[in-house]
Amino acid sequence: MKAAVASPHNPMSTLSRLYARPGFLLRRAHQISAGVFEDECKDLSLTPAQFGVLTVLQAHPGLGQSSLARALGFDKVTVLRVLRGLQARGLVTRCPAETNRRNMVVALTPAGEDVLAQAQKPAEKAYKRLMAPLDREQQEQLLQLLQLLTGELEDDARAAFVPPGVPAPRQAA
Repeated sequence: MKAAVASPHNPMSTLSRLYARPGFLLRRAHQISAGVFEDECKDLSLTPAQFGVLTVLQAHPGLGQSSLARALGFDKVTVLRVLRGLQARGLVTRCPAETNRRNMVVALTPAGEDVLAQAQKPAEKAYKRLMAPLDREQQEQLLQLLQLLTGELEDDARAAFVPPGVPAPRQAA
């Protein structure tokens, strides 16, 4: 049996190439990761993005909304959408910063602290479930490769990733 030849006239070959592309596989892996996380955290009605926000806010209470977005590599619209959902559930508060009333600072509420504490075990279970198909060496290799890929191509991201406490890069004028 002959292998499929890559050509625009061979739809199966075109699909095979699409399905083998890193971007396709990374997007699919992200969908699976989110699905596994949401399944494990369904009793808490928590998404990976919400978990990330709560985790960052626990480590850095009173973080500005823009800094929070950068700490997770979110764009401003995404962080605002996630924050509005968390605020509606009473898990975070948002209020104007004292130094600049246009900037919003965000903090966990006691209910947010409680949900985050309850989420630790299911989040860890989700992580283990996601990594289960790989042996320990493959898990370490996957994480190293993803860190290398994201680190080397950070400048190509749609949204900046700047961990809290690290100065944001200056924008070109």
